[in-house]
Order: sequence, then C-alpha cells, then structure tokens
Amino acid sequence: MDRPANGAAAAPANPAAPATPAGTNPVSTRRAVLNTIRGSLGNLVEWYDVYVYTVFAKYFEAHFFGGDEPNAGIYTMAIFAVTFLMRPIGSWFFGRFADRHGRRPALVASVSLMALASLAIAVAPTAASIGSGAVVVLVLCRLVQGFATGGEYGTSATYMSEAATPERRGFFSSFQYVTLVGGHVLAQCMLLLQQAVLTDEQISDFGWRIAFGFGAVAAVVVLWLRSSMDESLQRGAAHESGRSGSMGELVKRYPRQLTTCFLVTIGGTLAFYTYSVNGPTTVKAAYAGQGMTATWVNLAALVVLMLLQPVGGAISDRVGRKPLLVFFGVGGLLFSYVFITTLPDVRSPWASFGLLVAAYVVLTGYTSINAVVKAELFPAHVRALGVGFGYAVGNSLFGGTAPLLYEAAKKNDAVGTFAIYVTVTIAASLVVYVLALGGRRDATHLDREQAARDGRPEADEELEVADARR
Repeated sequence: MDRPANGAAAAPANPAAPATPAGTNPVSTRRAVLNTIRGSLGNLVEWYDVYVYTVFAKYFEAHFFGGDEPNAGIYTMAIFAVTFLMRPIGSWFFGRFADRHGRRPALVASVSLMALASLAIAVAPTAASIGSGAVVVLVLCRLVQGFATGGEYGTSATYMSEAATPERRGFFSSFQYVTLVGGHVLAQCMLLLQQAVLTDEQISDFGWRIAFGFGAVAAVVVLWLRSSMDESLQRGAAHESGRSGSMGELVKRYPRQLTTCFLVTIGGTLAFYTYSVNGPTTVKAAYAGQGMTATWVNLAALVVLMLLQPVGGAISDRVGRKPLLVFFGVGGLLFSYVFITTLPDVRSPWASFGLLVAAYVVLTGYTSINAVVKAELFPAHVRALGVGFGYAVGNSLFGGTAPLLYEAAKKNDAVGTFAIYVTVTIAASLVVYVLALGGRRDATHLDREQAARDGRPEADEELEVADARR
C-alpha cells in the first residue's frame, strides 16, 4: 500500500463507524459554500493586485524607468521577481499568526496590506517628478505586496481545506485557484475594458493608475466579507502547550512533510508562471499592433483555466490527489518544450488559443488540488506555517523568477535552454508525486481531525500511530 506523505500508516477501516454519504449533511455543506465564497473573494482581489502588475507592465514601465531605457522590460520583471523574496518572510509571519490566533484575522490582515500597497502604486510619482526615487517607491510597494501574498497563499489554502466538507475537500479547496486565476482574468478584463474606451497613450498616461486603484477599492468589500467568515482553526493540546505556529516545531517534528511540500511546489509553480504569465506575454508580443486580439486570446484561455479548477478538484475527490499530480507531471514533461518554443512563432489566434488551453489542461492537474495536497501534510497547529513556508520558498526560487529568466532567455537566444530547465524541474516534482505521496485510502491529518471532531473512536488511535512514526 502507498505510504501517506505525513508518514503515518494507513488508517484501518472501522466497520462500526457510521457511514456519512456525500450530500447527507446539508447544513455543513451550506456553511462550507458560504465560507468558500467569503474566503475566495478575498483571494480574487489579492491576486488581481498581483497580476495587474504584469498585465499593465508595458504601459507604466516608462514612467518609472524613463522612455529611453532599452532594458525597461527586464527591469520591470526583475522587480516582479524581487518581490518573491518577501514571500517566505510573509508566509512565516502570517502562518505563525494564523496557527496561533486563527485563519480569519490573518486573511483580513493580508488583504488589507495588499490593498494599501496597490493604492500607493496608483498614486505613485513618476521618474519625471522624482527621478530614480520612483523606482524605489515601486520596489517598496511591491515588496509589501510580496509579504502580503506570502501570507495569503498558505492561510487561504489552509482555510479552504479545513472549511470544506470531507467528501468534497478537493472540490471546495480548488476555488483557491479559481479565484487566483480569476484575479488574472479580472486584470485582463480591466485591460480589455480600457482598450475598448481608451487609446494606448491614455492607458499609459493614467489608465494603469485606475487599474491599481480598483484593487484597493475592491478590498473594502472583501474586508467586510472576511470579517464574517467562520473560524476553521480547532484548538487542542498543541495550541495550549505553545507549540502552534512554531518554526522550530515545524522543522524538528515535520521535516519530511516540509520538504515534500517544497518539492511538490517547484515543478507546479514554475509551470504555472511559464504557462499563465510568460504564455500571455508571448501572445501579446505576437499580436502587437493588432488591436485587442492578444487580450481576447489570453482572456478566453484564462477563463478556461479558471473553469477547469473545480473539475480537477471534483475528480480528485473520486480518484485521489496523486493521479492528477502524476497527470500534470507527465503532461508537463512531454509538452513544456513544445509549448515554450512553438508559441512565439504562432500567428493564428486560434492556434495560440489552442496551445494555451492545452497547457492549461495539463496545469490543472497541479493547480486544482495543490492547496489540499499540502494542507493534508500537516497537523492544524503548524498547518498554515508549513503550507505557506514550503510553498513560498519553492515559489520564490522557481515561480517568481520564471518571467525574468524567460525575458533574459529571449534576449540571449536561449529560449530552448529555458524550456529544458522547465522540463527538468517538472520531472523532479514528478518523482516526488510518484514516490512520496500516499494513495486515496491513506488517512491524512485533515481526516483525523475530522474524525476527532465527529467523536469517532478510531481518531485517538490514528493520531497516536502518526505521532509514533514521525
């Protein structure tokens, strides 16, 4: 039998335990739906604030670096990459806070920080006004956003996994990426709307400021919604003893789980930024000067990616998480080189759309379930910290650097080398998916916590077995 990633033995079936068929608990399902909506809308706004930067980059870069700077595009993506250095710090701070004081206050704080930084960018002075100080302001604002995003991912992944009903945990937790991708879709819609009513010169003059300001305003509604969410953190002995949210506790007692979380992340996050950030940027370059063609292609493909997430989550509830991750790993291994090297030369909008959608189908094997896969690795008292920190380190090293490395590869005629790098990284994660993750019938920490809440007699025995094997 496959061993679960948390190192515990598979839970024995208990014939005496009452069966709980899917759909027989309408009250908990209703609460799960409401909490998922409240949590995911905050995720939507926060990731809109992340992606509006890349979507509008070509319109505002001249205001911060000067119109005669030939490397403005690379510098703009370098700032995008630098902000990822703050994600591990944010994941530690907010993960610690969430494991000690609750998921809800951590989520409210992270979206508030993100909104304030977006507002600051919206009103930031340009190089024409304060010279190189404009770049400093931009970098500082993006560092704050990187800090906030580091806290958002781990805490929201934890919250959505804990708030879900057990039989639909994959489905409900998939809405983290529905809204994460939705943030990108919303940013593309903002650009499409502006392209319909403004000229490129007007978007460059003031339209990009409106785009950043919108994210700050939308956060006000999100703050109200998040303040009414149920708290998902269940306090127990670990919290009472002060071990919750402790980095020492995480590293000493759960090193295997933390390493697994990191290795699960690296291939998926690199593929995500390669397919969904570099891909749309490449399409924009291919159809430059052709009006809104590129925006329509990118928007339609991203909508497909967004709608695929709950499908992937629902499938994982039936067949398990592992088959979907293996599907992504094998698909990414075979398709990444073709996608990266072919897309820049495509000049048919339908062909560009088809390549993007094919990449997004492969990517869904990772994105739709990665939140719940990581949440299932850790017990509640270090879950937000473990999920957030393991993800943030991998995301900073591999995901955030992807746009910068791709820009540098294009400038140096090394796109093929970049494609090999992506393929090899996905292959490394595929090994982990096959060897380190358990099967569908293996108990996870979330399962045991649910059993304990339900008062099932096997819960204590399962937890003792898990502790003995750590």
